[in-house]
Amino acid sequence: MKSAKSYIDENKQRFIDELIELLKIPSISADSAYKADLILTAETVKDSLQKAGCDSVEICETPGYPIVYGEKIIDAKLPTILVYGHYDVQPPDPLDLWDSPPFEPVIKKTEIHPEGAIFARGSCDDKGQMYMHVKALEYMTSTGQLPCNVKFMIEGEEEVGSESLSWFVERNHEKLANDVILISDTGMIAPDVPSITTGLRGLSYVEVEITGPNRDLHSGLYGGAVANPINILTKMIASLHDENNHITIPGFYDKVDELSLEERAKMAEAPFSKEAYKKSIDIDDIYGEKGYTTNERNSIRPTLDVNGIWGGYIGEGAKTVIASKAYAKISMRLVPNQNWEEITDLFIKHFESIAPVGVRAKVTPHHGGQAYVTPIDSLGYKAAEKAYERTFGKTPIPQRSGGSIPIVALFEKELESKTILMGFGLDSDAIHSPNEHFGIWNYLKGIETIPQFYHYFTEMSK
Repeated sequence: MKSAKSYIDENKQRFIDELIELLKIPSISADSAYKADLILTAETVKDSLQKAGCDSVEICETPGYPIVYGEKIIDAKLPTILVYGHYDVQPPDPLDLWDSPPFEPVIKKTEIHPEGAIFARGSCDDKGQMYMHVKALEYMTSTGQLPCNVKFMIEGEEEVGSESLSWFVERNHEKLANDVILISDTGMIAPDVPSITTGLRGLSYVEVEITGPNRDLHSGLYGGAVANPINILTKMIASLHDENNHITIPGFYDKVDELSLEERAKMAEAPFSKEAYKKSIDIDDIYGEKGYTTNERNSIRPTLDVNGIWGGYIGEGAKTVIASKAYAKISMRLVPNQNWEEITDLFIKHFESIAPVGVRAKVTPHHGGQAYVTPIDSLGYKAAEKAYERTFGKTPIPQRSGGSIPIVALFEKELESKTILMGFGLDSDAIHSPNEHFGIWNYLKGIETIPQFYHYFTEMSK
């Protein structure tokens, strides 16, 4: 029987060309101006699933952007794998920092990707990784090697909170019934160091607004006599961390899951070079919460970061004003046992309480989700471990990720299924940033490895 590797070698250029065409569509869910592009992307994904071998594919309407659902049921007695992915992408801003247009994919060789990487928004997060599953299905169906049932659920709102997905899942338990959920929206340590993500941080995302005078004021006539909302906002934000970079919101750490020294020692076994880390993002030194390593700070510890801040005049030249309003967007990454809604409430109460007289503070919650941990003794994890061993020739390292996929906790609650996170991206792939890219080697390696998961999961389920 034809191996995945030989099938990929025969179809390599077509697989790359198809992904490039998908990446050309600017499916930006955060901007309603791109609504037509999101609908087009959903249609494109539907067509791809049909061609890959799904017997039934439909575009399911939701209160927001549609969900593409497809399935290939070969025997009701066999296990069913539900594949989740998303077709929407982050906004590409700032555009002037891209070396090539974000929706005009180009292939370039890099030090990390000597075989070339596709540079485009969504190449790694998540179109490229989602499309690996489509091509893996094509291989299995075209060669008669699909060992179990498979369902696909590809959404268009992951980058804005997956609100419609929650609505859809809650109403479609029977349609989505499965034995395990498979997601590729994470990464691995390095091309020669495979890893499986076993934990995700939760998320609370808010927008804050500080209002002072009822209009912009002349900074000469009023400066020093009224509270400046921008000055006040920066002081308030600065106060959210102490000198040890510990978050100062009362109650914020009350439910934080503290890992044991043994667990932290196990994490430390993962290869990490502080010098390479600094070089990769061009910084002089690392920074973060006192008492924790870099890999702990970005995975098992909660954080609070300003994602954007604005107010007043930011155009060319000078305009001497005291702005009436100032704004910021703030995200908090959370760890197991921290409930995102409770943390959001704590933030609102604290932030509004520290606003000085002369201004009014308003906090608007946007979206959030719970943290998630996958047990490494589960059937799904063991099957994934064997799949990596087969294609990489080495045992993958379990790794907690600093990122968030809020719907994973929802899946466990609503569908009562464990999720396996088989990501093939790298930290250096610049997801959410200018010059996002995805290595061609990584893309093809994912297509090669995913069928092995199907094989081992089915075999181990007997």
